[in-house]
Amino acid sequence: MFALSTALAQQGPDAAKEWKVSTAVGPAFALGAAGDRWAKHIGERSGGRLTAKLYPGATLADREPSREFTALASGFADLAVGSSLVWSLQIPELNVIGLPWIAPDEKALAGLVGGTIKERLDAAIERAGAVPLAYAALGSRALATTTSGAQTPEEIKGLKVRVGPAPLVADLFIALGAEPKTLTFAEAQAALRAGTLDGQEGTLAQFAAARFDAFGVRHVLLWAATGEVAVFAVNRALWHRLSVADQAIVRDAANEAAAELPALVAAESDSALAELRKRGVTLSRLTASGRAAFAYAARGAYDKWGAVAGADLVRAAEAAVAAPPQ
Repeated sequence: MFALSTALAQQGPDAAKEWKVSTAVGPAFALGAAGDRWAKHIGERSGGRLTAKLYPGATLADREPSREFTALASGFADLAVGSSLVWSLQIPELNVIGLPWIAPDEKALAGLVGGTIKERLDAAIERAGAVPLAYAALGSRALATTTSGAQTPEEIKGLKVRVGPAPLVADLFIALGAEPKTLTFAEAQAALRAGTLDGQEGTLAQFAAARFDAFGVRHVLLWAATGEVAVFAVNRALWHRLSVADQAIVRDAANEAAAELPALVAAESDSALAELRKRGVTLSRLTASGRAAFAYAARGAYDKWGAVAGADLVRAAEAAVAAPPQ
């Protein structure tokens, strides 16, 4: 069981040691690669004086991504690159990024981590035990199903869909009249074989890697329902022990890795799309009017989790997304 030791947390990591960088996935995925690059940039920028090593697969949190931020805040991880959706379990304000259809594209997602919104998110993350240094858009999640009839809110009703641990996503499907299911990978495979599971919510890269198409998942809807942002953060106690010069090295390295992440995400998405098409999976994308219909149907989930994130923060986010391009 994952246990947090007060004594270890108080001692914290030593700046002279090799720092542990946590990511929920390995470097074969864009998020994991970003963590690996951050570690390498720290070494390069410090001339090897500061060193960091990637610990992928949430290994510092008993392989539970939902506990990764707790591990970071407690000092079991020194640095981490995490998903805003997953970290919203511990930081309510991050739910603003994943509100159903608040951000229809990467530019809108990037707008959700700028200006006063960024300041609010920075403060919330620091209160929770870590110091955020950079953000980068990870993109939107998709819906993979065994049926092609999932193009409208009416067609989603009654579908049994596997979801991750984020309650915001489960509530999205409940609002649409579907049945969210929290299943292990093995349980999902068995359910697909038995015909008791109709689909999976997640990223294109996850769909391609999991090979759910072998179990009857033959359709993917690019519906842009839930967006994610990568957060580069450092354990708060460690950060405040660093010299100003070392803080600058770690921050600049984080910004460098964050600037590289969009290209990694785009390459990952293109590769996953090509692989899914190669396997005969049908891909479709919602039109603007289609997104509007889904957003209207899911308004209950939007309002519920908007209240969790904070009404003022949501209003600021809506204004940022609606602002004309600069």
